[in-house]
Order: sequence, then structure tokens, then C-alpha cells
Amino acid sequence: MYAGYEDNMNKLFTSVEVHLDPQGRLVIPEKLRHLLGFEEGDKLVAREEAGRLILEKRDTIKQRLRTQMAKVPQGRSLANELIAERHEAAKREAAE
Repeated sequence: MYAGYEDNMNKLFTSVEVHLDPQGRLVIPEKLRHLLGFEEGDKLVAREEAGRLILEKRDTIKQRLRTQMAKVPQGRSLANELIAERHEAAKREAAE
């Protein structure tokens, strides 16, 4: 195989047409599964984002959240901030 073959194959399979069967199932082509690190038996989380279907492994989601949470400064409580936001929203709704 020539140099760059793997990179070219990866680019080719980052966008591929798949077909939804009558039962709502779709098949992810083997090369795309390999590129994404999906293996037989993996459980994926499906979600909608801006009109797109996103499929991710749970471990991928956990790692992304750990990375994001690592950036939260010491002493800052996101839980307390969320509670405060919910209280403010409840006050606004009650005033309406």
C-alpha cells in the first residue's frame, strides 16, 4: 500500500451514506466502526444535537466530562450555581 493510504481511507469514511431499515436499524460500515473504535457488543449512547444523530461510547462521554470538570476552579460549586439558577427561574415563573 502507498504512503498516506490509511489517512485517505479515514477521510473517505468520515462521511458515508447508511440506510435505515423498516425496523429503524442502521448499519455502521466496518471501516467507520474501526475509525471510531466501535466494537461488537459496545453500548452506545444516542442523542440528538442540532438536528444530528450523535452516537458515542459511554466511556467517551465520561472522559469528556472529566476533562471539562477538571477546568472548574477549586472552591466553585456548579451544583450550588445550578440550584441558585433554578431558584431564580422559579421566582420569575411565579411572578408571571
